[in-house]
Amino acid sequence: MRHVIYPGTFDPITNGHLDIIERATTLFDTVTIGVTTNPTKNPLFTVEERVAMIREVTRHFNNIRVESFTGLLVDYAQRLGASAIIRGLRAISDFEYEFQMALVNRKISDGIVTVFLMPHEKYTYLNSTIVKELATFGGDVSRFVPPAVEALIKQKIVKKALGG
Repeated sequence: MRHVIYPGTFDPITNGHLDIIERATTLFDTVTIGVTTNPTKNPLFTVEERVAMIREVTRHFNNIRVESFTGLLVDYAQRLGASAIIRGLRAISDFEYEFQMALVNRKISDGIVTVFLMPHEKYTYLNSTIVKELATFGGDVSRFVPPAVEALIKQKIVKKALGG
């Protein structure tokens, strides 16, 4: 069975992420979306909220699991019995960092392969930070995220503005 992990913070999940997920579901038998934290980022949503959000927008796929994890990605992949890690590449600027991480992961566990997927070109500029910034300033994010995610972003932005 071909099992892959697509790790990330997904804060929030975007149409670009979903494009990668959809492609991964055609290449692998099981796709685990591994939601994690990044200490250098200031998340809008909790890990639990992100997991629930992703489950909602991917429920139409029959070969996806969504869960959170902590620690080293390769350790997580080994625990799950995954043979590969999916990483999305939007631009050349992503490649250098992702290439370095893939090499480090290979040194730690040579049984785990990193597969790079490019999103559709209409999503190459898109990332979660842009979506959050746009929403914070009242911009329309409907073209960048699924409707359910847009609604959650609006609720969260309003709640933060009210001090909650």
